[in-house]
Amino acid sequence: MKIAILSRAPHCYSTRRLREACVRRGHEVKVLDTLKFTLLVERKQPKLFFGNKRLSRYDAVVPRIGASITFYGTAVVRQFEQMGVFALNASQAISVSRDKLRSMQILSRHDIGIPPSAFVKDKRDVLPAIERVGGAPVIIKLLEGTQGVGVILADTLKIAQAIIETLQSARQNVLIQKFVSESKGRDIRAFVVGDHVVAAMRRIAQGQEFRSNVHRGGVAERVKLDAEYERTAIRAAQIMGLRVAGVDILEGKDGPQVLEVNSSPGLEGIESATGFDVAGAVVAHLEEQVLFPDVDIRERLTLGKGYGVAEIPVTKDCELARKTLAQAQLRERDILVLSITRGGLVIANPHGFREILVGDTLLCYGKVLALKALLPHARPRPRKRPKGRTAPAG
Repeated sequence: MKIAILSRAPHCYSTRRLREACVRRGHEVKVLDTLKFTLLVERKQPKLFFGNKRLSRYDAVVPRIGASITFYGTAVVRQFEQMGVFALNASQAISVSRDKLRSMQILSRHDIGIPPSAFVKDKRDVLPAIERVGGAPVIIKLLEGTQGVGVILADTLKIAQAIIETLQSARQNVLIQKFVSESKGRDIRAFVVGDHVVAAMRRIAQGQEFRSNVHRGGVAERVKLDAEYERTAIRAAQIMGLRVAGVDILEGKDGPQVLEVNSSPGLEGIESATGFDVAGAVVAHLEEQVLFPDVDIRERLTLGKGYGVAEIPVTKDCELARKTLAQAQLRERDILVLSITRGGLVIANPHGFREILVGDTLLCYGKVLALKALLPHARPRPRKRPKGRTAPAG
């Protein structure tokens, strides 16, 4: 394959290791400076120019987009995508993961542990927001910060209020986050490639520093994740839409708490701490994805008129509960079960002997009317009567 690595630092450890892995696996690879591209947008002919020359055809692109050039970098990745070139991490996923608030909002819809967080604009709302996330001490984060820069620990309410108001007066957007005291000065970085955690390390801050980033002097040690932490890391990356991600997790008393999902995780710390060839795993996954790219099932399978895709939650009142797929006779209703999600496990292409349990979610393709009959009916919310009025008699 012909692979482009987008990077402004061709000699940095991560870029160099990815390039070496590509060469070792027999690929033609070039490192291209992200800011030296020109995008040409015109009807049916999206083009890229590099150094005033039209870019030749590539099979895949590996984005290493720094936080300071996110807007332009994702535009370049998006242009590659419009030209039919496979991007290891999609432009949309990179954009979402770079916004700390947006990523926390997206994760909050799912059963993923995250530290309670608040975002305010009015200074009168600062103190109530701090109380809502658990009170002082509290973590204050710049939404645009990276590598621990712009992360402040405020010990008291007054200090927190002063810091937030100062940053807001400088037109900075800040996130207020609960301080997970039991994990002070340490966190876990899980390196996710596809649907696996290929390596993981625990980062430990030194001295009085509460930030564990290696860039801030933290030390790293190899760690074997238990099933809950591994499942959390993989699920967080999938929710963000990232094929390759560094997931930062705090070890809270209530289990894993996802801090951030990084779309361009560094390789030096994780490879040094674990001794694992992470770069090789990334390129191997790239090869597999180019041969078998992701397919949007909902987009492809809804081409038939009257057919669609739906997720069917199995409740205790569901007619499917405690039956096997064969007993449920879904195929006779023109419904095909593509997978069953059970907890953190996905059972693909389930056979007829598979029992359907309460709590399962079935991913089904079939007739829309038949699918609708299986969906639970939402109960209408009771209407509130205005205070001071009574219901009419009779």
